[in-house]
Amino acid sequence: MEQTEQKLFRLLERGTSGVMVVREAEEQLKEAGFQELFFHQAWGLSENGRYYMKHHDTTLFAFTLGERSNYREAVRIGAAHTDFPCLRIKPNPDVQTSGYAQVNVEVYGGAILNTWLDRPLSISGRVALESEDVLHPEIRYLDVVKPLLVIPNLAIHMNREVNKGVELNKQTDMLPIIGLLEEELEEEKMLMHFLAEELQVDMERILDFELWIYCMEKPRHLGVQEEFILSPRLDNLTSVQALLTGLIDSSRADGLNVVALFDHEEIGSRTKQGAGSLLLLNLLEKISDSLGKTAAQTRENLYNAFFLSVDVAHGLHPNQTGKMDITNKPVLGSGFCVKEASSQSYATDCEAIAVVEQICRKEQIPYQKFVNRSDMQGGGTLGAIASSILPVRTVDIGVPLLAMHSSVETMGTADMKSLTDFVTAYFKI
Repeated sequence: MEQTEQKLFRLLERGTSGVMVVREAEEQLKEAGFQELFFHQAWGLSENGRYYMKHHDTTLFAFTLGERSNYREAVRIGAAHTDFPCLRIKPNPDVQTSGYAQVNVEVYGGAILNTWLDRPLSISGRVALESEDVLHPEIRYLDVVKPLLVIPNLAIHMNREVNKGVELNKQTDMLPIIGLLEEELEEEKMLMHFLAEELQVDMERILDFELWIYCMEKPRHLGVQEEFILSPRLDNLTSVQALLTGLIDSSRADGLNVVALFDHEEIGSRTKQGAGSLLLLNLLEKISDSLGKTAAQTRENLYNAFFLSVDVAHGLHPNQTGKMDITNKPVLGSGFCVKEASSQSYATDCEAIAVVEQICRKEQIPYQKFVNRSDMQGGGTLGAIASSILPVRTVDIGVPLLAMHSSVETMGTADMKSLTDFVTAYFKI
């Protein structure tokens, strides 16, 4: 349990953007003996091998082959996402307002905006620099590990109705303050000057960037018996870590285990590095081809696969119990959730769910079921999108949260263990 939490806390602290989530995942995989592959190169795979590959810096695949490449043994896949609701910095980002230096941002995903106010914020992502090869700009990675920005609330004295609710404008109300203007800065481009200094380059070399503003609150335990974990980015780094741990700690004599960590789930997944792309299918086909399998064998094996879509669920809120379904009320600390929806926003069916339940019963792993109220539209996951491209048995699972999509979310401490134990068992059985 302690080791599971240590890995999760490390990922929560270091995974400050999709780029940094993938870099931390890569570090864990390398420590476990995984070898990096590249899509544009031929693969010489070996039995009992451990491999990973990255795509556009924010999506990662990892897989293990059994001691015997028995092609009739089912492929087992687990997928999660590396992104989370936050703020993205726009091009030409510097804004000057009455002596304050601010940053022009846009909202990424379905963030609860007011939770980003009065928080210590910083910047993470990647920057493209001018290079001698125009087709290959130099890419630098950046995580400013210090409080750098803040979006202050308006004092109650200036808005006496604030506790009745305030609608925040994404353009005008969400601009962070980065500092006080200094006359000697050229054109008062405070952020651009700061980036150039951090990267130790001339500002003119900065061509473009993908930079994200993240909450710097640290993960911590909460409660009389530390029953809870309070942290940014629980959605969906809990799932990322469970899949990494499960894959690293598991092995099968036969078959193929695959972990897919996609980007862009929070904005619909239909991008070149999202679950709505052909990436996963291409990966599985390339693995099959590298193992000398025929096209017919590949199709037969893929249709016998099993797919876990691992993303967070909603836990019962004690102050808002009426928001939950009347008979399915998952509580934090009582096990991970199996998520169901007749709309297939969660990609599940009874046969696939029964497989999950039988593994849990065999391994004595606690689990719960989540269904939305019939008069409320819930969220979706990458499972339904990915399984439309790879039509196999699919189940949506994940730990229950309070305050999903807040800058800081709450989960049950014990639920991380139940999810990790299940994923590990899934990749072993």
